[in-house]
Amino acid sequence: MSMMTRQILSALGVSFILSIVVPALVFLVFPLDHWQLLWERRVMDLPFVIFVPIMMMGAGIIYGVFSGLYWKRQWKELDEQLYLLQQGRASQKTPVFSLQELRRMAERIGHVQKQMNEQVKLSQKMANEKAVDQEKQIQEIISRERNRLARELHDSVSQQLFAASMLMSAITESHADTESTEKKQLKLVEGMIHQSQLEMRALLLHLRPVALHNKTLQEGIQELLVELTQKVPMEIAWKLDPVILDKGIEDHLFRIVQESVSNTLRHAKANSLEVLLMSRDELLILRIVDDGVGFSVDEAKAGSYGLHNMYERAVEIGGTMKVVSVPNQGTRLEVKIPFMHVGDEEND
Repeated sequence: MSMMTRQILSALGVSFILSIVVPALVFLVFPLDHWQLLWERRVMDLPFVIFVPIMMMGAGIIYGVFSGLYWKRQWKELDEQLYLLQQGRASQKTPVFSLQELRRMAERIGHVQKQMNEQVKLSQKMANEKAVDQEKQIQEIISRERNRLARELHDSVSQQLFAASMLMSAITESHADTESTEKKQLKLVEGMIHQSQLEMRALLLHLRPVALHNKTLQEGIQELLVELTQKVPMEIAWKLDPVILDKGIEDHLFRIVQESVSNTLRHAKANSLEVLLMSRDELLILRIVDDGVGFSVDEAKAGSYGLHNMYERAVEIGGTMKVVSVPNQGTRLEVKIPFMHVGDEEND
């Protein structure tokens, strides 16, 4: 039975009882001369004895309807509170209840909702921390495995390539007066070994990237390029202006330098490499230029993971990256980011 029906029936029953009891009490106190007058006296063309119960029952029905609507609205609001609690959502409005018992129930629902929200926040925080810890553990495992592979490649394949290069150079020098065809073949093999060495050094640079580790960006780039000058037969120059940057920006720029230098070693066949780091017009500019064979930038964007990774790193630190490459004339990579001094945010 619904709230509306129950209220109407209860009001109707009470009004019917009152329509009998109240007139009976009145007539007992003030008795009539003749009880037949109740039937003879007419109101609205109805006997008085019938009119009074009908009016009382009508008033009871009206009262029951309005009372039912009122309580139905009250219980509906409480039901909505419970439904939102079941769905795990917070109510956008605070319902007002007339009964103290309903207000107490609403307050308890609000307390349960707050507790559930706190539990949800705590669960999400724990899940995020767990995901971060797992990601950190995965990255540590990957880093250790990459370092292990790099050491094995350096101690085996890289050393063998170096020995093969030295042996090939000796063979070429000992056959300096041989026929031109054989000499060209020896030079070709020597060039292939040389290119393999460059590929191996670029691969080692990818597998075991040097971290900054308490160094500034300028110190890290300079250390990387100095090491390359000792291992790669390439003219390498650099100009690094002293700038103070946040650690996150330094790390992203350093990784871009590593990726770009690695691509140069593997693909450019360049004779010279230049790295510039400078501050101009409130912009920090990183420019890497080589005189290699060049490539199609549009095709590289679609298929090069390394190039895409550099673009993403530049965007993550609020900058832009532009690559210009001309076949047989070289490649220029330029990263520009708004220059922010460390501590600017603290002074705002």
